[in-house]
This record gives sequence, structure tokens and C-alpha cells, in this order.
Amino acid sequence: MEIIDIKNISVIGFGTIGHGIALLCAKTGLNVNVYDKSDLIMNKELENIKVVNSLEEACNNVDLIIECIDENIELKQTVFKKLDELCSLNVILASCTSGLLPTVIAKNTKHPERVVVAHFWNPPELIPLVEVVPGEKTSKDTISRTTEWIEFIGNKAIIMKKECSGFVGNRLQHALLREALYIVEQGFAEPYEVDKVIEFGLGRRLPVTGPICSADFAGLDVVNSISKYLYKDLCNSIESSDLMKRKVKSGEFGSKSGKGFYNWDPGILKQKQKERAEILLYFLERDKEKKDLSYRD
Repeated sequence: MEIIDIKNISVIGFGTIGHGIALLCAKTGLNVNVYDKSDLIMNKELENIKVVNSLEEACNNVDLIIECIDENIELKQTVFKKLDELCSLNVILASCTSGLLPTVIAKNTKHPERVVVAHFWNPPELIPLVEVVPGEKTSKDTISRTTEWIEFIGNKAIIMKKECSGFVGNRLQHALLREALYIVEQGFAEPYEVDKVIEFGLGRRLPVTGPICSADFAGLDVVNSISKYLYKDLCNSIESSDLMKRKVKSGEFGSKSGKGFYNWDPGILKQKQKERAEILLYFLERDKEKKDLSYRD
């Protein structure tokens, strides 16, 4: 197995993401501290996971800290200021935020060169993608060491050249959702029919060829011609859709409330979650056999 200089990790925040990251690290032999302000109950965890009772203890003798707390910028700034004061200078301070800018998170630190975003996707043990996002002052060494750590625990790092709100994944995801809801609002198709286009069409192709690679496959001249007439007809709203607003206002939050665009009977929800886990596990096994091609520039 590859040798890296990051051996000891602290995970701040023990929700779904933090729990998954802790397990990934522990399973590859790293020593993991876990800190959470709430009452923490950890059953059947690995031996090299230790629960600590304070940020001070979490900062002791570690090489990297990954923060997985609420998406509240003021709270993150407060936590990173304290981590920066408590940790040795060689310790990487990473945030698992899904869209907040690392430069803003590091605003109150004295050493922003060691602050970076490592955005694990949920659930991290099933979805390998981790977006590595530098702030304005993040050092190349911080990016390099963070990437090595991510690859070491079995995930797949994509390195952004510079920060932007939402990073890559959420910008693509929300652009797709915006158009999907617009199609429903305009009465072109029902929600379940829109979803089937992804499930049985785009979703089958995109795991092998992403949108840019797909454009190359189709022919850029063809894609350019379609773009000329189609783009002007696509949704370009800068606000959440009215359909989404009405759902939220009526308390229809999706699976968490039992109803959203679908009715989520507990049995149906459990079956859908099982199907998703099975397909994600399939792709994880496939990733182990996949060879990295050298067709890129």
C-alpha cells in the first residue's frame, strides 16, 4: 500500500458524512479522532477510532482535520479560527462544505495557506468523488497532501483550479434540477417521466462519458448547431422555481417528510434506498477494474 505522511486524522462533526469519512480512514489503517458537540454513540466501530471530548483534544498529534459541521459560514469561521490557533503549522485544515468558499471559511485564520475544501459526496463510502477546492491563499503542498490522503483512503479526488460557489458537482446538479423543474412547470412532462429520462437515458451514459466527453463523441459541430436554437429556450431563472417554493411552503420536503414530488411510503423509500446502494456498490466494484486512459491533453 502507498505510504503517505498523513497518519492521524480528526473528524469534526459526526453526522452521515463525518461517520463515513471516519470509517474510510480507519479501514485503511489511519488513526481517527472524532469530535461532536452532541451526545455521541458509536457502536461496533473500528479499534482505531477514538471519541474525543474537545477541539483541543482533536487538535493534538494530528496531521489533518476534516470539518463536517452545519453549513453555517459564521460557525465554520469560528471553528477554523480556533483550529488554526490550536494546531501545529503542518496540520491541514479541511472543510467538507458542499459549496461555501474556502477563502471565506479561512477569513479569520492566520494561516489560510493550510485551509482547503475536501467535499466528500454523500454517502462517502459509496460515492468516491471528493472535490478538492483551493482558497486564494491555499498552498500547492496543502492541495497535494490532501489529494494523496483522499486517494489513499480509496476515494477519487478532482482538483479545481480555483474556487467558485457550489464547486463543480453542485453547479451541474442544480443546473440539471432547474431545467427538470422548468419542464414540469411548463407542463411538458410529469416529474416521474423527467426522472426516467435520466434513469434510462442520460444516467446510463454519463458514468462512462461525462457531458464534455459526450459532446466530443456526438461531434462538436452537431452540438454547436443544437445549442444555437436550444439555449434560448432553456430556463435561465436566477431564483428557486415557484414549484419548489410551493412544495417547501406546504411542508412537502421530500423523503424526510414523507412527501415531495413523490409519496414516500416507508416501504417504498426503503426499497429505493436499497436500489441506489446496490447500483453504487456495482460502480465501486467496476472502479477497481477501470484503467485510467491517456486520451486527455
